[in-house]
Amino acid sequence: MKQFRVGVIGATGMVGQRFVSLLENHPWFQLKVVAASPRSAGKTYEEAVGSRWAMPFPMPESAKNLIVLDASKVDEVVPQVDFVFCAVDMKKEEIKALEEAYAKAECPVISNNSANRSTPDVPMIVPEVNASHTEIIPAQRKRLGTKRGFIAVKSNCSIQSYVPALHPLMEEFGVSKVLVCTYQAISGAGKTFERWPEMVDNVIPYIGGEEEKSEQEPLKVWGRMEGDQIVPATSPSITAQCLRVACSDGHMAAVFVSFDRKPTIDQIKERWAQFAGAPQKLELPSAPKQFLHYFEENDRPQTKLDRMLENGMAVSMGRLREDSQYDYKFVCLSHNTLRGAAGGGVLLAELLAAKGYLD
Repeated sequence: MKQFRVGVIGATGMVGQRFVSLLENHPWFQLKVVAASPRSAGKTYEEAVGSRWAMPFPMPESAKNLIVLDASKVDEVVPQVDFVFCAVDMKKEEIKALEEAYAKAECPVISNNSANRSTPDVPMIVPEVNASHTEIIPAQRKRLGTKRGFIAVKSNCSIQSYVPALHPLMEEFGVSKVLVCTYQAISGAGKTFERWPEMVDNVIPYIGGEEEKSEQEPLKVWGRMEGDQIVPATSPSITAQCLRVACSDGHMAAVFVSFDRKPTIDQIKERWAQFAGAPQKLELPSAPKQFLHYFEENDRPQTKLDRMLENGMAVSMGRLREDSQYDYKFVCLSHNTLRGAAGGGVLLAELLAAKGYLD
């Protein structure tokens, strides 16, 4: 694989910091540009981040002395990179405009932001689940008037645990109805306990916009390509409730599911154990070797013990059992800033590179 020059837009925030960390010593991608708001521009990356470095390990030495560019100055960033990751903290319409400006400047954008997730010709990809949605990119390029430039997004972090668990069961058994309650870590809000002391010993039963995303985004992931757009699926019906809990990292979900053709518990476990997607088949650098892990112990998965499974890129499940209202219930866990954010973005970029979309 060729080497790609990479930029991180929104590099000083928590997800941006994850991107910077994951790019250290990446076999395909070399970090060349960090960009952020005008107030950070002109400083070294180390100076711009300062005391806000939120990772549990030191800042990569290779990133410390990079001079932060103004993310809005597209013409300064684009000549130095082959593509960018975008993780900015701005208003939705501003993000859409910024990402489109990069794409129109012939710079592919792999975005962690929600702004373009509902755009019909922008693929929203969980690489193991709907890798084929990359095929919409030529239609998007036609709309944008570009040859190389496009936008691809990863889905919301809250769906990364339960959508992969449901996906291997859908075609054979027909998932009809889903109820999910998610218990989401504070890093999903870009916070640490030091910067959000009111979250210590606390649960907040509301995360703005999260329940709508949790109910709607899976339907686009499971949608079909039709002409120049992705048409969302019409089923399963999903209802969600999302809570912020006092964990640093890791989103857990309690899932209740009904099927058109009810499988046995052994069939479900077998489908989970056997499932592999495009990243595993292509042996992408960031792909977990085993995507879905099932724990037989009644008290697993646990956030603190299991969020870093396969470098934080695997999804783990447990407590599968029959339910009195739905067919089955189980719990699942994913690392929200790795699989759910920057790690999922890097894996998506690897998929796009392997398929030739970044050439």
